[in-house]
Amino acid sequence: MSDKEAFTENDWRRLLASFGEDPNRPGLHETPARVAKAWKHWTSGYDQDPVEILKAFEDGAEEYNELIVVRGIPVYSHCEHHLAPFFGKATVGYLPNGKIVGLSKLTRLVDVFAKRLQVQERMTIQIANALMEALEPKAVGVVVKCRHMCMESRGIRTPGEETITSAMLGELQPNLALRTEFLALARD
Repeated sequence: MSDKEAFTENDWRRLLASFGEDPNRPGLHETPARVAKAWKHWTSGYDQDPVEILKAFEDGAEEYNELIVVRGIPVYSHCEHHLAPFFGKATVGYLPNGKIVGLSKLTRLVDVFAKRLQVQERMTIQIANALMEALEPKAVGVVVKCRHMCMESRGIRTPGEETITSAMLGELQPNLALRTEFLALARD
């Protein structure tokens, strides 16, 4: 048996049967194949290297010394505790130090970490650390706001609550003015 044993359509059929369903009934007949394909997509972040995504450019950054912020980045992930979805938006910003990255790469970076089983707190710092490692900027800031279905649909059942996490690295930690500017830009 390998370390990465495949979860097959048969396993999804068994799961459906364990709920008391008939996996062969017309509405569920193709569900195991669809679910297997969906989970492959939802966990595709494991197969991606975040640093490879962040191809840096020096052209265009030589005299730019202000924050670059992309906000409203969609987050769709699954919590590692219940496999329940959580979703929301991320804001990612950095203060360049001679290198910039294509703006769409910040969205792809968020997606890499969101497409893994996660806790929001870890995902937030993973995004910040990857950006810091790849670009070596003066500062990195990440704010993530998500709704968690494990809280909304079971347990405490609190619909609409948002969890907000942040990571501030480099000059954003000691520099209150820079931190305030980033948080103002991150605000909806």
